[in-house]
Amino acid sequence: MRASSLSLTSFLIPLIPLFGISACSGDDGGRGDGLDSSTGIGSLGSSDDVDTTTESTGSSTGATKLDMGGGETMGTGGDGAMDKGCEKVDLLFVIDNSGSMADEQVNLVSSFPGFITAIQDQLADTEGYHIGVITSDLYAYNNGCQVEGAMVISTGGTDSSYGICGPYAEGHNYMTEMDNLTSTFSCAAQVGTAGDGNERPMQTMLAALAPGMSAPGGCNEGFLRDDALLVIVIITDEEDDHEVDGCLQLPQPGSSGEPPAWYAGVIAAKGGIETNVVVLSLVGPPGPNPAVCPALDKCAGGIEGAEVASRIVQFTNMFTNGFIGRVCEPSYAGFFSEAVSVIKSACDGFEPIG
Repeated sequence: MRASSLSLTSFLIPLIPLFGISACSGDDGGRGDGLDSSTGIGSLGSSDDVDTTTESTGSSTGATKLDMGGGETMGTGGDGAMDKGCEKVDLLFVIDNSGSMADEQVNLVSSFPGFITAIQDQLADTEGYHIGVITSDLYAYNNGCQVEGAMVISTGGTDSSYGICGPYAEGHNYMTEMDNLTSTFSCAAQVGTAGDGNERPMQTMLAALAPGMSAPGGCNEGFLRDDALLVIVIITDEEDDHEVDGCLQLPQPGSSGEPPAWYAGVIAAKGGIETNVVVLSLVGPPGPNPAVCPALDKCAGGIEGAEVASRIVQFTNMFTNGFIGRVCEPSYAGFFSEAVSVIKSACDGFEPIG
């Protein structure tokens, strides 16, 4: 990487040290050709070759659900038993801030206004939104909390917005519908490219969702709500893996644990109700099309293309409402446009905790 991880019981015990960081200080699904049934990862040809109508089964062996810029949308949001559906939505953006992510952050910011507007239009009965941004490391430029999973209120470093973005309109470290979301998200999401080359987006994601982080006095106080649909958006051009000698450098361990443990941690954060979570991953997908998403030459400081993120794909495919797109696309508008229907379906089937 560049220089600049089961049961719920067995998973939660080793995560106790990770969840212990919750207190903060002010100082501080389509099936591709050639599917490998052992991994659920298919080899994808051109976008015309992919059938995007297969649904996830909620297991690690389901087929890859990939947005190819067209076709039908994968994922369903439960059985639709609740008449009203979700009335609140918590959106968590996990953004890789390593050295090759400048263009991807610009694309994300450009696509966000259409994405949030479409969500608000489709979820007409939804009353409140929480929108938080975290990075793939312990973000050095964040004012306030300096722990993994703390939400961004200020940015700095190469390619960033160099902004004081928050606290936001309601005094939190995350945005709400009371903010000017176009400008505030643009400030927070351009986190720059001076981050740790040992990306660990799954670890920071779990840290952000740890119980103490949203508790009174926590760094993300009030963010995660039991009565809200959780939407996680992951954007990275590298895998989250355990490299022993990547590019002849020191070991790059990535996030602790494995995809099943990451999945269990997210579900635990939502009271064990898997369909109350949507995961949208913009990554290097299996079987990249060299014309669209060439292999990332990270050992030579490359900034074009992406590394195939098989582990993040596996994690995403475990969710009924998991959806995958190519991080190398010149625009994410098509991906987010299709993802809105996944969110709408999940909202319609939202099951209150308890």
